[in-house]
Amino acid sequence: MTYNDGCSRQRRVVLAIATSLLTGCATVGSDGGALRACPPVVAYSREFQARAAEELALLSEGSAIAEMLSDYAVMREQARMCE
Repeated sequence: MTYNDGCSRQRRVVLAIATSLLTGCATVGSDGGALRACPPVVAYSREFQARAAEELALLSEGSAIAEMLSDYAVMREQARMCE
């Protein structure tokens, strides 16, 4: 092992440790109100949900929009669980 190999490895270890320590700080603000760890979940009326379901039924099978809405439903459920 050459002298440079040890320095390079030490830099990588220090960078990995610093990164892991800083990621813990990124989720919540210290004042408790500036940053939120959980995104808000928008509430939709029954009528609006029914209208959306009707419009979704008009889309063709395998529609990209339908797939995106499925992903959105998962994210909404995760946000609900986060609260």
